[in-house]
Amino acid sequence: MTRFRLSERVPAHNLYRRLAELVDWTFLYQETRALYSHTGQPSLDPVVFFKLVLVGRLENLVSDRRLVEHCALRLDILFFLGYEVDEELPWHSTVSRTRQLFPAAVFERLFDHVFAQCVAQGLVAGDIQAVDSAPVKANASLEAVLEKGKPSTSAPFLATGEPTQPTAAAPAVTAPAHQLRQLATRQRQRQGAPTGALGAQHEQARLLSNKTHYSPTDPDARISIKPGKARALNYLCSLAVDTAKGVISHVQADLADSRDSLHLPRLLTGLQQRLRSQQLRMQELLADAGYANGTNYALLEAQQVTAWIPVFGRYKAAIEGFTYRPSTDDYTCAAGKVLSFRKYDTSADGTGLKIYWATCSDCQQCPLKPTCVPGAKRKQLTRTLYDEPYRRAWQRQQSRRGQHMRRVRQGTVEPVFGNLLHHYGLRRMNVRGQAGAHKTMLLTAVAYNLKKLLKYRLNRQVSLAMALPQSLLAAARRSYSSTA
Repeated sequence: MTRFRLSERVPAHNLYRRLAELVDWTFLYQETRALYSHTGQPSLDPVVFFKLVLVGRLENLVSDRRLVEHCALRLDILFFLGYEVDEELPWHSTVSRTRQLFPAAVFERLFDHVFAQCVAQGLVAGDIQAVDSAPVKANASLEAVLEKGKPSTSAPFLATGEPTQPTAAAPAVTAPAHQLRQLATRQRQRQGAPTGALGAQHEQARLLSNKTHYSPTDPDARISIKPGKARALNYLCSLAVDTAKGVISHVQADLADSRDSLHLPRLLTGLQQRLRSQQLRMQELLADAGYANGTNYALLEAQQVTAWIPVFGRYKAAIEGFTYRPSTDDYTCAAGKVLSFRKYDTSADGTGLKIYWATCSDCQQCPLKPTCVPGAKRKQLTRTLYDEPYRRAWQRQQSRRGQHMRRVRQGTVEPVFGNLLHHYGLRRMNVRGQAGAHKTMLLTAVAYNLKKLLKYRLNRQVSLAMALPQSLLAAARRSYSSTA
């Protein structure tokens, strides 16, 4: 009689055998206890579910159907899942439904559990964090987007007092009427122009915008474009990476139609909470110019965090030809005219602005008007409300340490994104909705951190073996030769 034991067929150095021994998965039962009933047919085990979806991230598989088929062919994965060779794996539809039913808080709890292990092993310093974002393709087609309809008014009432039934179903998503009129006008102008973009005069060519179009398949997906990439429906993956060993410390799914700077406050809140729970304190934050925002600079300074964020290119620490007087809060031009503070305003990303301008009489009689403001009645200056935080960030950017921090950010967070997109299945979403995208990104970050943790443990074992005293190594060799 042939005896087959699956545990004997998986070597000790196998990835999934080491992973099964690394993490204590039993805490997931307590986290999901309220989601399971004590009666009825048993559902999918939560530990099996999370192990299964993590295998999908580690094996760079996006489809649940392909994931189940792949697991059935691998002895080491079956051992990791706790299944025997002759046992049937869960259906792919069961995996999809379970992912939808589990709240994002359970996925975040798993991420926190693995992150705590990374902290315990010394992989996280916490003092310097690098932040970046990248678009991830949504599980929806750009060809299927629909034009938003006008806001519907209340249905007219008949003499009986009952509303009449509309002749056609109104679109689920609406847009202001003026935006729809502007879209129609631009469409006619573009198709009637003799020259323009390639294919613009085609009868089926469409101008697509998040203001006027939406995806009925995934309404949370947004139309976005990245330089060198095709326009697509995307989500935005925002993450923070600890610069000590490259461990992911925070990840979140954002809408792809807004600037990176608008997502930093929410990312900063979640990151600070996680670091404080591990008794860690962030002192410096690295990011690219997309996060440059006066509000963000002031927020980081209020939290005593040094922001190594390059100032956006249009900012100037000083305006040539104009002198600022802090006591009166005004500017003086080269001709000696005063540009007084007039009003507050806001930019496209919500940053506060201060507007200064001179009187029309001063500018009309000025001999420098033809070269200063030839096409305007008066000279106007726009300055950020956060000029001092901007100035300090600009000075840090020009320093030698600022150049060093830029290279640190490029060598820390950008390689992480490359790995997640190309080797951990984050090239495309297999779920719909922002909540589902957030769960997928959390699982991808968990898989990445687990690989980091396994690699560190293996390197540490090798280094400890090399650091043993020569006397102990000689004694070990003698005992081995005597037993042989």
